Amino acid sequence: MTDNRRQPTTNTRRIPRTAAVLAAGTVLVTSACSVDASDDQAASGDTVRIVLPEEPPTLEPCDASLTATGRVTRSNITEPLTERVPETGDLEPKLATGWKQTDPTTWTFDLRKKVTFHDGSDFTAEDAAFSVERAVNSEIGCNVDGYVFGDSDLKATAVDATTLKVTTAKPDPILPLRLSFVEVVPDSTAADAKVRDPLGTGPYRIDGWDKGVSLKLARNEDYWGEKPDYAAATYSWRAEGSIRAAMISSGEAEVAVGLAPTDGAGDFAVEYPNNETSYLRIDATEAPLDDIRVREAINYALDKEGLVASVFRELGEAAGQVVPSGVTGHDPDIEPWPYDMAEAKKLVAEAKADGVPVDTTITIIGRNGIYPNAAEAMEVAQNSLNKAGLNVKIKMLDVNAWLEYLLRPFPKDLGPTLLQAQHGNQAGDAAFTMGQIYGSKGAQSSYGTAELDRMIDEAEQSTGEDRQRLFAEALTHQSEEVVRDAVMAHMTGIMALSQKVEYKPNSASNDEMHLAEMHPAG
Repeated sequence: MTDNRRQPTTNTRRIPRTAAVLAAGTVLVTSACSVDASDDQAASGDTVRIVLPEEPPTLEPCDASLTATGRVTRSNITEPLTERVPETGDLEPKLATGWKQTDPTTWTFDLRKKVTFHDGSDFTAEDAAFSVERAVNSEIGCNVDGYVFGDSDLKATAVDATTLKVTTAKPDPILPLRLSFVEVVPDSTAADAKVRDPLGTGPYRIDGWDKGVSLKLARNEDYWGEKPDYAAATYSWRAEGSIRAAMISSGEAEVAVGLAPTDGAGDFAVEYPNNETSYLRIDATEAPLDDIRVREAINYALDKEGLVASVFRELGEAAGQVVPSGVTGHDPDIEPWPYDMAEAKKLVAEAKADGVPVDTTITIIGRNGIYPNAAEAMEVAQNSLNKAGLNVKIKMLDVNAWLEYLLRPFPKDLGPTLLQAQHGNQAGDAAFTMGQIYGSKGAQSSYGTAELDRMIDEAEQSTGEDRQRLFAEALTHQSEEVVRDAVMAHMTGIMALSQKVEYKPNSASNDEMHLAEMHPAG
């Protein structure tokens, strides 16, 4: 099979004004909801104001792999040792200036000198070692642990003030890339609990968090690198996309993210590839979802092309795997499941005839704001699955409640569930997808098999062409033999930018929006 699907654009582009009347109408709606931006900095253009779909659930650096946290924290407040360039995939120095593999299980990192944290304390290898150990080996439940490292066993030690040694239990050819997800904090940070207001080495420091209202960052005047243009940044959040869009046209914000084509951003809208894939995670441990025929029926019943055309308004492409094109391990031969309601009904009927309790209520656990028109997408899915002969209801949650269902340990006594989810692989390697999503013990996995675990493990230890081939084979095995999820679409993002700001979003912008890349226009 060949993959003839339309490939997403790799360039950002302004979207023509197609809903000027809607935009004008929504401006009136925001008059009672505007951000408090009356301070002198905002008035003079020294503050960039960003409106998000949701408040960050935390600013804890070891949870920065969560989209809502990472877009504020990563490389703004805190920084990693290494950083991947989205446009090229290259790994560049950040707090580490160089690294090398000194034996099959040991990597040595040379650290940047004359760097200080926001409290004025010096950054040393002790801080780097502490940050790695805290993120990977502590008991505080860091998201980056499951997302990036899985069940990896590693040890970080300071050789001297500017040299870090990291040892792994087995060879890890992409360890420097994995460490790009570990945000560095001082070793004075609590090791047995997560923190609300982290210290970092980044170009901005926390300047106040009015919970439920806004979050303010101030420029770090002692930053080791080039100082960003804006003296401050203010984040606010509005659940309605039309309100976020209207805040740009009314001059209440400079950047709005997570928009839909119908939100009325007009000439302010910019489309960009956001590297996210939407899917439904199937809890294959619970009847009737433990029957592969039912899981196959779910895939046949979902009209992916229709979802993209109607609900997503062509912002995306129907997908058959969570690893998108351009990521090591992507298999171009995996096509989206075809829409075939007759086959879906047939499979459900066969399962029912064999005693599978297909009438059991299946709950879709949805998340408000996970992507534009998220609730509408789940309503379409519900209607299709009910039509196929299943009994499906929807439970929409805000991000904090939804996270309880995303990450292990999952709530108990749920009954069979489908989790509305979205996965972004901005790191560019399937290792950041396969173990955590499909491994038997993956942080976000509801089901796995011994054979798939073996295939993932073999791929993770391989390099070059073998790594690509083995991950692609694991993805094919998942799609054909396990069927743990129903992949819907590779997504395309929209943000709105005021004419007062210059910013070029890229495939990582949904997960880490660097303030230093924003500049006053003109």
